Amino acid sequence: MSKHSTRVNICGEEYTIRTDASPDHTRAVAAHVDKTIRAVMSSAAVTESHKAAILAALSITDELFRERSERGDLAESMTALSSEVRRWLPPGKRGEKA
Repeated sequence: MSKHSTRVNICGEEYTIRTDASPDHTRAVAAHVDKTIRAVMSSAAVTESHKAAILAALSITDELFRERSERGDLAESMTALSSEVRRWLPPGKRGEKA
């Protein structure tokens, strides 16, 4: 896969990001980071951008961990459901190994 260089702006600072991801994806990620840092700066008594960036990183990491947990819960539910549905199928259609 080829690397793309994409210019993004986060909190008034321009960065060039070199990544395998598409430029649109990179811009979307940067926009999310920018939005999260700005939200921290506007809602908390934080004026230093480096401290706001750390709090934003914690917030984004929390989002990631929650999504991973929900994905795991969903995968478990899907496995249980497929096992239940498999029992309703005729023996030849269950995909069981002999």
